[in-house]
Amino acid sequence: MGKLTVRALRAVLVVVLAGSVFVQALMVWVLVSGSDPEDGSLPLTPLRVITILGIGTAQVTLVCVWRLVTMVRRGTVFSHAAFRYVDVIIGAITAAALVWFAVTALNAPGQRDDPGVTLIMGGIGVAILGVALLVLVLRALLAQAVARDVEAARMRAELDEVI
Repeated sequence: MGKLTVRALRAVLVVVLAGSVFVQALMVWVLVSGSDPEDGSLPLTPLRVITILGIGTAQVTLVCVWRLVTMVRRGTVFSHAAFRYVDVIIGAITAAALVWFAVTALNAPGQRDDPGVTLIMGGIGVAILGVALLVLVLRALLAQAVARDVEAARMRAELDEVI
């Protein structure tokens, strides 16, 4: 990965992380200050808490991606240390899906006249779980690459002994 690509990705990660922290801080402030303009149409306080947790899952993913990009830049991404970050990403995406299902459950009673909205929201939750499964498949590819890298290092060492 080139230096420009790494810098661009890091710039995007910083902007998204800073924006998410700002939104999260505002939501916490609204909850703590008691200035919640809840009008009774939706349970806004539980939705805000769930949203804060959902933003947290995205932030965890962003930090792990930052660490993986650092490993790519250093040339150490094909190591066992990378699995820790990939596993955390999988967990964070799964948690985000569970958070989305909670939002769907909170929203469902208000959608009795139009249950299609709840079905669409459920489908989005399943799609989020699909992303977690996709990252799990990519983790398996990383495991194969690490195994091949270890095997190549072993063969290089044997060849060095022969020479």
